[in-house]
Amino acid sequence: MQNAFWICLMVAPPTALLSCFLVLKGWALMGDAVSHATLPGIVLAWILGLPLIVGAFAAGMLCALATGFLSHNSRVKQDTVTGVVFSGMFGLGIIMYTSITTNEHLDHVLFGNMLGVGRENLWTSGVIGLAVSALLILKWKDLLLHAFDPAQAQASGLSTRLLHYGLLCALSLTIVATLSSVGLILSVALLVTPGAIAFLTVRSFAPMLIVSVAVCLLSMLAGTYLSFFIDSASAPTIVLILTAIFIAAFVRRLGKTRATSRRRVATEGAAAS
Repeated sequence: MQNAFWICLMVAPPTALLSCFLVLKGWALMGDAVSHATLPGIVLAWILGLPLIVGAFAAGMLCALATGFLSHNSRVKQDTVTGVVFSGMFGLGIIMYTSITTNEHLDHVLFGNMLGVGRENLWTSGVIGLAVSALLILKWKDLLLHAFDPAQAQASGLSTRLLHYGLLCALSLTIVATLSSVGLILSVALLVTPGAIAFLTVRSFAPMLIVSVAVCLLSMLAGTYLSFFIDSASAPTIVLILTAIFIAAFVRRLGKTRATSRRRVATEGAAAS
């Protein structure tokens, strides 16, 4: 349980910060794609006797680069290309895994095992989480401009290509950091939901970063603690808590929007009379 709490503290900041940029750029599916596409790299790294994180990072970057190349050199939209690439690589990973003879289980890769996190996992997640968090905090203004208006970012003298691939690299590294805790499938929730909750809650980007980290950290700690008492898996419990918070934020925002619309109609009616 102590290691599970430590991994929460290490994984929550980078995933939450990154989720804000993914939500603004409309890259939610990209996070899903890269997480699934790491599977063939993991299997190949295991076959070759390499560290699993090396294969996961290489496969994630390959998926991101292939998606960008295909979308820029065809009439097919990026979301369609992303779906084709990540489903193809995930299918390839499943075939590779089932074709080899091994006593290893795939469950810890797909679904994670927060209660089985070891010292090596803590070091890996801690170093990657610190590096990615520092990069996003130092360059958040440049990344924000690139997310809203790439043309303006290029006109301002920023290297849009470096920002683009730097964000993809940070995404791949973050997925590697979450590999041992929440797994490939459930890491998608950490890369999307905190940013979506913060987007519904605040109106400016700097508070959005703070809210997303707070929500992600609270949800991970609460989900891990709650799973002990209800005898459930930690990662799905965390995802359900994040989903519940998102629904509450959505209902709150919907209520505010309707109240504002009613006030506007009433004001216009009074002005007309």
